[in-house]
Amino acid sequence: MKRIFLIVLDSVGIGEMPDAADFGDEGSNTLRAASTSKYFSMPNMGKLGLFHIDGVKIGKPEALPLGAYARMAEASKGKDTTIGHWEIAGVISKQPLPTYPKGFPEEIIQEFSQVTGRGVLCNKPYSGTEVIKDYGRQHMESGDLIVYTSADSVFQVAAHEGIVPVDDLYGYCRLAREILTGRHGVGRVIARPFEGEPGNFSRTVRRHDFSLAPPKDTMLDLLKGHGKEVLGVGKIYDIFAGRGLTDYVRTSGNADGIDKTLAYMEREFEGLCFVNLVDYDMLYGHRTDVEGYAKALTYFDGRLPEILHKMKDEDILMITADHGCDPSTPSTDHSREYTPLVMYGKNVPAGRNFGTRPTFADIGATALAYFGIEPQIDGQSLLEE
Repeated sequence: MKRIFLIVLDSVGIGEMPDAADFGDEGSNTLRAASTSKYFSMPNMGKLGLFHIDGVKIGKPEALPLGAYARMAEASKGKDTTIGHWEIAGVISKQPLPTYPKGFPEEIIQEFSQVTGRGVLCNKPYSGTEVIKDYGRQHMESGDLIVYTSADSVFQVAAHEGIVPVDDLYGYCRLAREILTGRHGVGRVIARPFEGEPGNFSRTVRRHDFSLAPPKDTMLDLLKGHGKEVLGVGKIYDIFAGRGLTDYVRTSGNADGIDKTLAYMEREFEGLCFVNLVDYDMLYGHRTDVEGYAKALTYFDGRLPEILHKMKDEDILMITADHGCDPSTPSTDHSREYTPLVMYGKNVPAGRNFGTRPTFADIGATALAYFGIEPQIDGQSLLEE
């Protein structure tokens, strides 16, 4: 019974791509930045081949890696979570999703205010923690919604749980998702509930993403269509707007995501378990926290043997990323970087370097080929080599 466990270490890039300067990301290297911390230690990923990947000039390479490995280039025009995951699943986005460095057009804000019956505060790019600090009191006094964006293609709505019940906030975000289509089709509408008092606000774990549906079938749709199980852990359900999944669980962070992945490994199924571990990006990359980023990578590496121990003879483990988010640069946004791919399993050629791949979509094509499904998506299977 064949199973693939595909784990995305959200934002763990491994160095700038040739066009990084076009995105304002020249010099970015997320993994290298984390490796400068005394808390960084990834011996288990090293054993699988991480430090052998093209361009990775940190760590001590193993004499004979246990896994196969590659450096993945992003063919899509973007550097965000949605486009990165879509490409992993076989959809190359030739046009970037819209971004709003000056805030959303007045007609969008007016329509959103009309359908929600609430006013709007902010409407410009902002840090998620700073925006509630600066607008939280006004929101609590007026009931107006805090709307903000970032360098990514996102429409974020923050509201205090004591002022706007979470279910109401989700409903407002669904209305925003209906508005934001066509040329204003942002990748994600994100509900950002928070709690606390002025001067001491904090975001809660009840964040929820309302994503744009992929423009065509992904590996998830094809696997499900061929009777395979497709299990999602973390943000996967949200990123793909629920499409192509047969079961899913949300998570409260990396530790919970690993625990729930291990629980799925106990299940008898044939198909794919697609995992997103978000803490690197959300808690450390965006907050330029090198030490926290390093600790999170070390934590994952320390738990990797638990995952390897539960693998069965026909299982394949794939570990990759969706973009970069260098915590050492002044920017708090994602960075245009190559990503790693490390593969392990009895059916994976140990020590094989697949070089630099032209697209993340080779991962999706490889997964489909492993199950004998013609990869009718972008990308080329590594199994063909």
